Amino acid sequence: MSSNLDKLRELISKLEEKLSQKRPTENISQTSIDTQSKTIFDYTQTRKNNIKKVKELYLKLDIYEKSPDFDNIFSYKAMNLSGIGLKEDEFTQIREGKYIQVIAITYEPSNNGKKKAKNISLGYFGKAQNVKKELRKDIIEFVLRWRYEKAFQNLEHYKELIAKVSEL
Repeated sequence: MSSNLDKLRELISKLEEKLSQKRPTENISQTSIDTQSKTIFDYTQTRKNNIKKVKELYLKLDIYEKSPDFDNIFSYKAMNLSGIGLKEDEFTQIREGKYIQVIAITYEPSNNGKKKAKNISLGYFGKAQNVKKELRKDIIEFVLRWRYEKAFQNLEHYKELIAKVSEL
């Protein structure tokens, strides 16, 4: 009888040892889950804040006059800014003698069946040197935040595609 009891104690000891080895891994996993949850929350909150600010600037800059439906501004393929530099080496610098415009880019089929880029002015603000600094800041922020939201949308699109691939 005691040999059976000894075997049971030995088995319990081995189980406890294995469980103690797994606990740190579980804690790491829980930490990882907590970090991922925080990241998802931050991502969601950042996106909500960004879209809210894009909408404010959309109204403030009168972009709605050229594109009345706010949600449709994200159907454009790209958005550029003329008259102000957005590249790193010339960021926010005005281009003397140039006009500030927010330009949306879309693609339409041409006569030969290929896609052709089409520029659409969403906002015209006058000569760069005559536009007040605060308005220039808002224009730049609108374009950058639009691009940020577009990147979020592209990320969502790719996540959906990857999910479809994993279902194959």
